[in-house]
This record gives sequence, structure tokens and C-alpha cells, in this order.
Amino acid sequence: MQSTKKELRIKYKNLRQNLSEDEVEEMSLAVANKLLTIPIWEKNYFHIFLPISEHKEVNTEFILHLLSGKDKDIIISKSDFTTRNMSHFLLTDNTKIKKNEYNIPEPIDGIEIPSTKIDVVFVPLLTFDKKGHRVGYGKGFYDKFLSECKPDTIKIGLSFFEAEELIEGIFEGDIALNYCVTPDRVYSF
Repeated sequence: MQSTKKELRIKYKNLRQNLSEDEVEEMSLAVANKLLTIPIWEKNYFHIFLPISEHKEVNTEFILHLLSGKDKDIIISKSDFTTRNMSHFLLTDNTKIKKNEYNIPEPIDGIEIPSTKIDVVFVPLLTFDKKGHRVGYGKGFYDKFLSECKPDTIKIGLSFFEAEELIEGIFEGDIALNYCVTPDRVYSF
């Protein structure tokens, strides 16, 4: 059955809100462990989102530990809600993080990295389908950002839930994922 993006947004926001803190942690760890099976570890520049804990997003702290342990360059972003642009910064020991008015943890400043340098992007989402299309929060930040990356940048969605059959209303500007990782499996598109 096909579902519209709006219907899916409501459904998956509700499903996530019903998760306990322990479930979020346990499933986030499982997602991080599944990432080890994807052939991405020869890459250097990894973009990761810092989760909005109030939205019960995948806790990327486990992935940060993996990346750090493998000595990868980690990039995090700051969003401009006026222009819908994201600026990307190298995460270092000196990076100061502050939550913006939408509770998104962001770097205050730092060493800016161009989108074209990024090899792998971990993409936040609410849900995805079996073709690699995703539903986010609807602001278009990631579609705009991903369109600025190199064509061979690997896009990996992170989800607590399995794929929908098909998402209705995919637009030309929607950027599909290469992979999506859930606690139980890795989808490849």
C-alpha cells in the first residue's frame, strides 16, 4: 500500500514517541553495529547528524565512537532556517556544541568543510521505502545538502523501523539513499 509523506510523517513521529529511552539506546547500538557490514570504511570524510533527543532520533553517539576509533574526519552541520542551507564543520576536541531554537545540537563555529569533500553522509529520517526514498521532517535541508555533494557520496539513512513498500509523492529534487540501516538489517538500493 502507498502512503503519502504527510501520513507517514505523522505515523512515524508517533511510533518514535512511543519508544522508551532504553529502546532508543538499544536500537541505536544495533544500527551502529550493522554499519560495520557496509563497505564504507576506506572513506575519510563522514558527515553525521547530532540527534534531537526530544524527537527520539537514532542516537549517533555510538557511530561517533566508531568513526573516532577508525580515525575518520567527522563533519557536523549548522542549519540556517532562513535560507535552508547547511554549513558543515569538522568535529574536533575544541568544537563547542549548542542547541538551536529547534533543539538541534549544532557547532557554534569551527573549520568549515565544503559539501564536495564529504564521502559519506548519515541521513536522519522518519521512514523510507524499498526504493531508497525517504521521508524527513519536510523542510528540505538534506535534499538541498545532498544535491551539493559529489555524485559518488554515499548516502546512508538510519531508521528504527523497517521499509515501507512505496512512498507516494516523490519529487524530482528528492535524493534517494544508497543504504538504509535498521536495527535488524541493511537495505541496499
